[in-house]
Amino acid sequence: MAVEVKELLEAGVHFGHLTRKWDPNMAPYVYMERNGIHIINLYKTAAKIDEAGAALAKIAASGRKILFVATKKQAKDIVAEKAGEINMPYITERWPGGMLTNFVTIRKAVKKMASIDRMKKDGTFNTLSKKERLQVDRLRAKLEKNLGSISDMTRLPGALFVVDIKREHIAIKEAQKLNIPIFAMVDTNSDPRQVDYVIPANDDASKSIDKILSHVTAAISTGLAERKAEKEASDKDAPKAKKAVAANEEE
Repeated sequence: MAVEVKELLEAGVHFGHLTRKWDPNMAPYVYMERNGIHIINLYKTAAKIDEAGAALAKIAASGRKILFVATKKQAKDIVAEKAGEINMPYITERWPGGMLTNFVTIRKAVKKMASIDRMKKDGTFNTLSKKERLQVDRLRAKLEKNLGSISDMTRLPGALFVVDIKREHIAIKEAQKLNIPIFAMVDTNSDPRQVDYVIPANDDASKSIDKILSHVTAAISTGLAERKAEKEASDKDAPKAKKAVAANEEE
């Protein structure tokens, strides 16, 4: 869907930080200064949302996962909801160190969570003592809190989408090390050079975060729909191809 500058304005996407807190590398995205606050150029924001959306749609269409990262209070629930709607993994609690660079260890923790679930299904859990059951339950709750939303992520993500790159600097560094493309909402107090796809925007207000995420997830949805349509088309063509091969062999 096309991005309207008016809707970005109404959501307060244009409000940057205090001028004294700005990062000079954000100068190309700043429209003006008003009452000691930098105002973001929303025409550039709209263009960057379109650019990021097109790239994210391609990644989704290729079958890769996009990992959303936002641990700040005003973004957590929005990200969990929006990413959940399109079945993408997300981190909204503390970033687990080595989440990307030590992915094998993280996968082991996820497998541990799955094994506890199997224990509960097959009855093994009930054979444990009361104290052991309590310990297992605590471990399961801890793993769920930190890793629950990434339990379906069997390989490294095709991209990272971050809200507030200053706060999520560890995630940014890990993605950079592994050359994973970084998409992010970048406010006027951050360095956009750390990000591959910059969306200049207010990353503190929930309305602004909600608006940007709505556009981003809509673009990913389009990519997923394309992938589904292609898969259905190839499934339909498969029997025809088999028949053609069989006919050729008979000849």
